[in-house]
Order: sequence, then C-alpha cells, then structure tokens
Amino acid sequence: MSQPLVSRRPRLTVRLRLTLSYAGLLVVAGVVLSAILWLVFRIVPNYPLMAANPRDQGPVPTRGEILDLIVTLSAYALVFLAIVGLLGGWFLAGRMLKPLQEITAAAQRAASGSLDHRIGLTGIRDEFTDLSDTFDAMLERLQRSFEQYRRFASNASHELRTPHAVMKTMLDVAAADPDHQDVPELVKRLAETNQRGIDIVEALLSLTALNNRSVELDAMDLAAVVRSALPVLSSEAAEAGVVLTCDLAETVVEGNEVLLHQVVTNLVQNGIRHGGGSVGITVGGGRLVVRNDGVVLDPAQVRTFVEPFAKNRYGTGHGLGLALVSRIVETHHGRLELVADPAGGLTATVTLPEADLVGG
Repeated sequence: MSQPLVSRRPRLTVRLRLTLSYAGLLVVAGVVLSAILWLVFRIVPNYPLMAANPRDQGPVPTRGEILDLIVTLSAYALVFLAIVGLLGGWFLAGRMLKPLQEITAAAQRAASGSLDHRIGLTGIRDEFTDLSDTFDAMLERLQRSFEQYRRFASNASHELRTPHAVMKTMLDVAAADPDHQDVPELVKRLAETNQRGIDIVEALLSLTALNNRSVELDAMDLAAVVRSALPVLSSEAAEAGVVLTCDLAETVVEGNEVLLHQVVTNLVQNGIRHGGGSVGITVGGGRLVVRNDGVVLDPAQVRTFVEPFAKNRYGTGHGLGLALVSRIVETHHGRLELVADPAGGLTATVTLPEADLVGG
C-alpha cells in the first residue's frame, strides 16, 4: 500500500519567522542609516580638518579615516541591532502569538473529542479575541449538537426496542398457554403495538428526509390547508369527546402543502390526544395557532417538547410529533412557539413568511 507523501521541508514556525522579520527589519534600517551617514561624509567638500581647540596638539583624522571609522562602528551597530532584533523579536512574537497558541490547544482538545473546553480570551478586542469568541461559539453549538444526537440515539434505541419487546412478551404468553387466549384481543393489541413501531419509524424517516433535502415553497392559503385536514381531525376529536373549534381567515404564506398539512395534523392531534376537552384552531396574519386546555405545565418542560423523543408530560406518545413540526417550520423559515397557559394546557403558534403577491 502506498504511503501518503510527507513534506520533508524543515518546519519554520510563525514565531521564528516573525523573529527573523523583526531582526531583519532592524538590520535593514541600520544599514540604511549607516549608508546615509557615510554618503553625507562622502559628499561633504574635502576641507582641511583641524582640532576643535587650536591649542590641542595631536594628529587630526582625515576624511578617509573618518569614513573608515563610520564603516567600523556601523558594522558593530548592525551586529548589536541583529542581536536585539532576535531577542526582542522572539519575546514580542511569543507575546503576540500566545492567544493563537491557546486557540490551537483548544482546537486540539476538540479534535480529540473534548468539547467542554472554552478559550475565553480577555483584554483588548482584536482579531484574536474575535477568533476566540467565534471558536467558543462553535464549540458550544457542537457540544449541544453532539449531546442532542447522543440522547436521540439512546432514546431511538429504547423507543424502537419497546414495541418489539411488548409484542415478544404477548407472543410468549400466548405460546405458553394457547388455550386460554382471547385471540381477537391479542390480535388487536399486537396490531396497535406494531402500528406504534411503524409510526416511530415513519417519523424518523420524515425527520431524516427533512435534514437532507431542500423544500420547494409556493404561495398558498394556510386556512385552506387547515380545512383540508379538518375531516380527519374532526372525526378523531369526536371519538375522543373533544370539542374542536376553528376561526380561519385567509392568509397566504410561502409553504409546501404536504408539509404544512403535516404541521396542522400533528399540532391538532397533539391537542386532542394529550389535552383536555377542547382544542381551538386560529389562522390569520401568517400565523397558525392551536390551543388546547388541560393540566398546568412547567414552562421549562415545555421547551423540551420539540426535542426528538421528548414525552408530553401530560400524556403519552413517541415524542416525535412536535420535533417533526419544529423541523418543518425551520425548513419554511418560520418560527414555532410553545407556551404553557397559566390556566392549563398548551398554545402552539406557528409563524410563517407571508407570500408576496405583488405582480402575481
């Protein structure tokens, strides 16, 4: 098997490159200043030089000797500048790159699977603090996503296992004592349990499909979508002894008819099956509002209802209905709000972008 090509070039760190740049800049500046000084003395007319104090005796340096001295001193100065540039540049580069090292360390921890670490750079706002805050926000979202997927996988395994375990138990009991079984009742219970498993699988497939495709949106009357779902919903409400009321006003939104039909069905069925004795549907102004009475709910608990497999604490269910509604609303660029009514029950409000009919 061929091995991936690995670069054999020596590794030159950013800190070393910055250090060499600082030192090189100082040396170049020193060379320029020394050259200017040398040129000035070179251009000055060659007047006879004498001591500043006429009474001083001794040889007076010539211009050539002065130029040689400038060259010598400049060489020493350049060596000094190079040393200062290297030492000072190494120190300054380390100070400047320290935030980047912290970000790199956090990225390495995240790559190893640890997402609970945060950088939290403080101090003057600059590019590094902006990068740090962005990276922390990304880690926060990744951690929430992984925790959500972990809970989802655990709950999905449990929910899918439960119907099969129940059916196995009923079949084992029937096989152990076949002569004392109410066959019609057994078949009914098996069918109900099997249907529960089918519902869970279909809801999971719907969630997966929504996560992997875009939705084509068209202008449509939200009230008409509700009316198309009412026959089935009214029949279910009548069987459950629930009073279903409607207040529907024409409101044209950008949506997908099939998916919005699913939203209406899931919200109303949620109210019928898990609420009290009445469910109200209101449509208008780009909003769908479904209210049901029932027990008083904890607002903090209500916020978890849109999570997959979150049980309605005032009823039963596989916990995918509201999660599916939330995902459909997201694909419509809308907003879903669940509010626990102080008197009891739940109000679900779906707000969708209204269609622009100008020129249509």
